[in-house]
Amino acid sequence: MLRSLKELEQFTVNATDGDIGSVVNFLLDDTHWIVRYLIVKTHASLDGRQVLITPISFRQVDWSKKQFHLALTQAKVKNSPSIDVAKPVSRQHEFDYYAYYEYPYYWGSSGFWGASAYPGLLADGSWKHLTDKCARKSGDIHLRSAAELRGYSIQGSDEPIGHVEDFIVDDLTWEIRYLVIDTSNWWFGKKVLIAPHWANRVSWQERLVHVGMSRQAIRNSPEWKNSEAINREYEASLHAHYGRKAYWDDGARRVWVPPLQQYPE
Repeated sequence: MLRSLKELEQFTVNATDGDIGSVVNFLLDDTHWIVRYLIVKTHASLDGRQVLITPISFRQVDWSKKQFHLALTQAKVKNSPSIDVAKPVSRQHEFDYYAYYEYPYYWGSSGFWGASAYPGLLADGSWKHLTDKCARKSGDIHLRSAAELRGYSIQGSDEPIGHVEDFIVDDLTWEIRYLVIDTSNWWFGKKVLIAPHWANRVSWQERLVHVGMSRQAIRNSPEWKNSEAINREYEASLHAHYGRKAYWDDGARRVWVPPLQQYPE
């Protein structure tokens, strides 16, 4: 199912032996456009610091109660490697992080999560021999704060269009499916969706996303109302409007949910 990242902020995060804190931000991989980490503000009993939590750690997600349940203890999280979330996360920090939790590395392979499309598969170590073999060959890291990316301007092929307001994520793969674009400077608060892979380039220094679409084409695109769930009918109309191939027709993607990772509605 597709969900707004804004809605996931302030979800509580529970270890196997109690509540550890709440989600305050996310780190996105700007190469594959995937949520790699939740940034969680822990309670005072856990030093009140901010820690990284990977979706690999999820045991269960209770969407109705807004809770992420981890297959980790409070002590495990409390003693996890420290990080200054105000600074870029280095690959060395990720090596330390994954070594501490004894997870196979997600980088260095062709899948979103190692050799798989789903983070849960890394939790059982099935792909460890593949991810460990390739990990040291990986290139530079590309992690960006979701809070930082909100507000980036959208530059169309002819004129400015609006700014990034939010992100729509697939709650199984954690892939960013769409950028939510606020066009209120021109069209009275209309919000539209653009897939990040449709962008020509992102200028991080200028805080600017370039897309190969005219302002008029985006103005005429199907409007998105955040009070409504995104269904396949809406997605089909969106892709048809822009003449883009539907991602769900790109091969026979099999939806796999590991035994310990369930997603009750």
